Amino acid sequence: MRNISEKKRIVIKLGTSTLAHKTGKLNIRRMTNLVRVISDLHNSGRDIIIVSSGAQGLGSGKLGLREKPKDIRMKQAVAAIGQCELMHIYDNMFERYSITVAQILLTKMIINNPNHCSNFKNTIESLVGLGVIPIVNENDAIAIDELELEIGENDSLSALVAELSGADLLLILSDIDGLYTGDPRTDPSAEPITVVEEITPEIEGVAGGAGTTLGTGGMSTKINAAKIATAAGIDMVIMNGRDPELLYDLFEDKEIGTIFKAKKDNEV
Repeated sequence: MRNISEKKRIVIKLGTSTLAHKTGKLNIRRMTNLVRVISDLHNSGRDIIIVSSGAQGLGSGKLGLREKPKDIRMKQAVAAIGQCELMHIYDNMFERYSITVAQILLTKMIINNPNHCSNFKNTIESLVGLGVIPIVNENDAIAIDELELEIGENDSLSALVAELSGADLLLILSDIDGLYTGDPRTDPSAEPITVVEEITPEIEGVAGGAGTTLGTGGMSTKINAAKIATAAGIDMVIMNGRDPELLYDLFEDKEIGTIFKAKKDNEV
């Protein structure tokens, strides 16, 4: 039994491939539907926290670049442009449903500092208490370590945000339906894995590399996020973000995507 319908505080990670076309420009139809469904879930009484990718992709698209730049300084520049664009879009779209959003930019340095972590928790609680949807992103215009490593930190970041904010569900929307026994893009015999009770070496072994040219995260970073979330007692779901209406099915406990079950208190 998934019991997703019982979850009250949800961190939703939105990947670049969900928010943007392959050109890097905004996927208006999909994002419009996403905001509508997320607003509806929020109106149902759930606390929603968004961890959003897309700054570099949207910045690249606004500049007319075919793909994200590889030079660190250019990555920072397009991230700064895209961050402005991203929050402008979120603000306008959520305002249609009378929902206020707020931006929080994080770096690993902040997360690793106990005092800053406490401030982050307090800010989240205050915003959620006001009925605001916080939108969290890595501060790519400043933090270059993650840009140099290209490890898709927003997956791991979303798990850390879920842990720090006391969420009971982490939902990662990507361009893949869930975890498979192989890479479904290249292996037609790959079969979906709907429930993961424990992250074993075999489960880690099916994780692939990076996905699209606009996104940086692959399944391996999502497995890492699942390790962080489940160890903190948080269920995590990976599902495809192409059809936001499927979120309704998910929260009616229908079999959507892959759920990684949280470790119980007595598990090491």
